[in-house]
Amino acid sequence: MDAMTTAADGRRARGDESRRQVMERAVNLASVGGLDGLTIGALAIETDRSKGGVVALFGTKEQLQLATVEAAREIFIERVIAPALTVPGGLDRLRALLDNWLDYSQGRVFAGGCFFAAAAMEVGAQPGPVRDAVADAMADWYETVRRIAQRAIDAGELAPGTDAAQLAFEVTAILEGANSASRLTDSVEPYARARVALAGLVQPA
Repeated sequence: MDAMTTAADGRRARGDESRRQVMERAVNLASVGGLDGLTIGALAIETDRSKGGVVALFGTKEQLQLATVEAAREIFIERVIAPALTVPGGLDRLRALLDNWLDYSQGRVFAGGCFFAAAAMEVGAQPGPVRDAVADAMADWYETVRRIAQRAIDAGELAPGTDAAQLAFEVTAILEGANSASRLTDSVEPYARARVALAGLVQPA
């Protein structure tokens, strides 16, 4: 490897690290102030960088927003979905998935609670690439819950005739309701109530 290649690799590594650090701040800013409030200028101030430095990392405001959604999605998968997939499939996996979601929201992995619950409310009436990215992430979540629930139904662990898609809709409504109520009241009680509600909804056959 020659000196020029080594130097280029070093610059790339530093650029990747800078982008990672900025993305961590961007996700937290957006979870509190919304994606629309996430601007190049605001992020430059938050990270003590020049606007030019942030533009060099992301380009436009829309590209910054899309990168933020993707970063939030990766964190969500890492904290909520991936650990659940290590649990044997069926009812235990479904319960682990829902517990992980509540822990992720209650533990404020993102400063404003669930990033996607807030983002979906914000961009739902704003057609475009950012809404599409949020919608894709939400669709993946619903499909993950539906697929795991269907496996539990097929294994006889949930009542025959249970509609997996309907169950995914209902449990997500409970989760998002707990997140919203907790943010509004600054209380963890909604999470305790959500756990009771989910236990009643996801009962063995």
